[in-house]
Amino acid sequence: MDPSPRTQVTLQNTPKILYFVTEDWYFCSHRIAHARAAREAGFEVVVATHVNDPSPGAPAAQIQADGFRLVPLSLDRRSRNPLRELASIAELVRLYRSERPDLTQHVALKPALYGSLAARLTKVPVYVNSIAGLGYVFISRDPLARLLRPFIRLALRLLLNHKRSHTIVQNTDDLEALEASGIVSPSRVTLIPGSGVDTEVFTPSMQPQDNDAPPLAVLASRMLWDKGVGELVEAARLLKRQGVALRIALVGEPDPANPASIPRQTLEKWQREGAVEWWGHRRDMAEILKSTHMAVLPSYREGLPLSLLEAASCARPLIASDVPGCREIIRHEQSGLLVPPRDPEALAAALARLARDPYLREKMGKEARRLVEERFAQSLITTQTVALYKNLVGNASA
Repeated sequence: MDPSPRTQVTLQNTPKILYFVTEDWYFCSHRIAHARAAREAGFEVVVATHVNDPSPGAPAAQIQADGFRLVPLSLDRRSRNPLRELASIAELVRLYRSERPDLTQHVALKPALYGSLAARLTKVPVYVNSIAGLGYVFISRDPLARLLRPFIRLALRLLLNHKRSHTIVQNTDDLEALEASGIVSPSRVTLIPGSGVDTEVFTPSMQPQDNDAPPLAVLASRMLWDKGVGELVEAARLLKRQGVALRIALVGEPDPANPASIPRQTLEKWQREGAVEWWGHRRDMAEILKSTHMAVLPSYREGLPLSLLEAASCARPLIASDVPGCREIIRHEQSGLLVPPRDPEALAAALARLARDPYLREKMGKEARRLVEERFAQSLITTQTVALYKNLVGNASA
């Protein structure tokens, strides 16, 4: 046991926040701006995550180059071994006892479960759980996911309703679902819409004007079945048979740590078939979006997808499934089109409509940019997040 467990924030000039994220690349894409804002607000920042690649220029190096202290973790998202999972929790307990943070920020479902347990065992004064969508276990039709669902609901209810816990959700659907199920009481949950998008990097531009080239639609995400990639390929085949002039590009890599990952061989087969193009991982999304006419994401469920926010910030119209997270950014018939999930025919019809109507694309793109500036700009989101950190730490020390 910790000989002197802390139940209140220590009296110090620089409170410490520890971010626990499963993957270093995810911290860089979704949380590094929050960490910068927290540091500017007076927090010492520590990042605990699994390091995929320690080489220069990789995400881990980016975290350290930004001036944050990095603690590599042995956590493996792919693991289903109970002994290994217990070892991961024990590793977190040792880390939290050693670092003695004033606040921990757990990002995604597994960190929320493991991090909350470690925080309770080590008497961390405040722990914040960001639930960015309810994830594979809650949306998959896989028998194992269905088996785990009630146990995870129970664990979340026990851990997230503790007096030192607070939860951040990204959309109103998840907020209502967590409250209605009793997983989180209304006083312990805050809605902050997404991770925020850098509107100075993802800037609006005119639609590409080459009349001889077909329009380009882009899906940017990890290559997962539950992102609706399979439905998009089916829609592309339909459009090809109908003679609709439209290129469709898949931008992203498989994620072998996720049970819904699409095999690389399947992506290569689709590429050879010619209905879609597979571009793999790209770091120049702001430049790619300048050459794009629309963004598409027929996902089964989201928190609030950064890829759609980036496209909207570039004044591109959006097509996505009418599901939690996606409908937070898309106003149907205003900033884009919503279609039923798992419906390739409806998806093909929406794609064809925007492909044939440049005026509608421009009109919806302008509205998408306006919504980003009003609700989803990075500066707005980081301000809300850091204000919550300060409030929670202040209350814990009172």
